[in-house]
Amino acid sequence: MKTSETLIHARWVIPVEPDNQVLEYHSIAIDEGRISAILPTAEARQSWQARVTLDLGCHALIPGLVNAHTHAAMTLLRGIADDLHLMDWLQNHIWPAEQRWVSEQFVHDGTQLAVAEMLRSGTTCFNDMYFFPEVAARVAASGTIRACVGLILVDFPTPYADNPDDYFAKGLALHDEYRHHPLVRCAFAPHAPYTVSDEPLKRVQVLTGELDLPVHIHLHETASEVQESVAGTGLRPLARLDALGLVSPNLAAVHMTQLQDEEIRQLADSGSSVVHCPESNLKLASGFCPVQKLLDAGVNVALGTDGAASNNDLDMLGEMRTAALLAKTVRGDASALPAHTALRMATLNGARALGLGDETGSLEVGKWADITAVDLGALESQPLYNPVSQLVYTSGREQVSDVWVAGQHVLKKRQLTHLDVQDLVQRARGWQTRIAAGDSKR
Repeated sequence: MKTSETLIHARWVIPVEPDNQVLEYHSIAIDEGRISAILPTAEARQSWQARVTLDLGCHALIPGLVNAHTHAAMTLLRGIADDLHLMDWLQNHIWPAEQRWVSEQFVHDGTQLAVAEMLRSGTTCFNDMYFFPEVAARVAASGTIRACVGLILVDFPTPYADNPDDYFAKGLALHDEYRHHPLVRCAFAPHAPYTVSDEPLKRVQVLTGELDLPVHIHLHETASEVQESVAGTGLRPLARLDALGLVSPNLAAVHMTQLQDEEIRQLADSGSSVVHCPESNLKLASGFCPVQKLLDAGVNVALGTDGAASNNDLDMLGEMRTAALLAKTVRGDASALPAHTALRMATLNGARALGLGDETGSLEVGKWADITAVDLGALESQPLYNPVSQLVYTSGREQVSDVWVAGQHVLKKRQLTHLDVQDLVQRARGWQTRIAAGDSKR
């Protein structure tokens, strides 16, 4: 008789790798935080025993979703300035609010709130870009979620740092602290070409080569960003980054709604990744990322929610559905971005964009047991002919019943095992009262 720490029996196991595979009546064994076996349930019941066994007879087990771009602490600014143009929203509302309110406590409470929302939505890994990243790293480590924490960089002073040297010093210290942590890794996170000048970007290029870290940056988000870059530098933003040596396999370029065909080829040739945030782009009217063109060219395309201040949720199941539907309209082709590709973008492609593709993003023996269970037995999921299509086009985050991160059962029958939901709600309401009162005095 073989043994394991945890054994999960499910109606379907959807491993993502190999592509478009669905395993019916299969089980997953977990030992020391990693997947030790994937096998038919009949065999598992006959020849395996485990300390903990779960029967999820109407569920699909999928890799934990990877939110490849967000600003977790901005959950506390959810709904503060809706229905505005991007630069109005950013310059006249978000940046002033951040200057007034962002602190270590703000980041702690906002990130905890975001982590709880993401876990309850089936997300097991997120790529963050925000101030006080050391606080986000602590929250991720203690809240049992995998995180790629951005070493934020802008030219101007903020409540977090005074100048580029200060940002680099604090970021590199954070990287040193977490370089061997099982759940937390780091990425360089220059905010955008219009907020970071050439000299700091050159330093990022040198350091990313030395440390082999991803470079996570907003890029080609709007037409005006591209136009202003050409007017100011004579180069489109991607060309400017290329001239600085930053277009490489380490680049995770977020948004990319304004792309020419030669730029798509350049991204493919360089091995760069694109992180598509369809709902945020739609809400801010930023434009449409040519997802199917990128995929056809061989570009690794991942999915992110962006922050809850511009989405306004952190629901990766919803993001998959929006991405799939939007891609069909943009391409004018109903076969564009099929369901299995959308799921891959939300899992393995995201992990690869963060340099974590060998560790998570698919259900494979030896990888971390980052697993999401989605209940497909509800009335709203019937009848069910194709579980992958049902996941992408029908399922809601309320159907996520259980989540494991590195084998830890962090969501159990819709209940978080490491975070106090009522406490999170009370703290969020406290921030809402303070921030709303501050806004009214402006």
